[in-house]
Amino acid sequence: QVQLVESGGGLVQPGGSLRLSCAASGIAFSIYNMAWYRQAPGKQRELVAAITTGRSTNYADSVKGRFTISRDNAKNTVYLQMNSLKPEDTAVYYCNAGRAQLTYWGQGTQVTVSS
Repeated sequence: QVQLVESGGGLVQPGGSLRLSCAASGIAFSIYNMAWYRQAPGKQRELVAAITTGRSTNYADSVKGRFTISRDNAKNTVYLQMNSLKPEDTAVYYCNAGRAQLTYWGQGTQVTVSS
C-alpha cells in the first residue's frame, strides 16, 4: 500500500518560513520523481517544485528564489523549504510521486500565510 504523508504545514506570518516534509512508503522511493503541488481555494492545482531521481529541480516562477525542494532517499522523504512566505502562498500543499504512468498523491497539508 502506497502512502505519502505530508507534515509541517501551519499558520505563519508574511516573511516567515516553513519546511514541509513528505514521507513515502510502499514505493521504491529513489526511482520516483517527486514534486510538490498546491491548490488555493477556487483555483486549480499547480506545480510548485519538482525533483527528479537525478536531483534535477524545477520551480514555478512564483516561488523561484524563495522555495527549495530536496530529497533524502535514505529516509524516503522529500522536503520543501519555504522562505519569505507571502499571503498568496496560502494553499493546501500536496506531495506527488511519479514514475512512467504511475502517480501517487498525499492527503495534503494546509499552509496559511497571514498576519
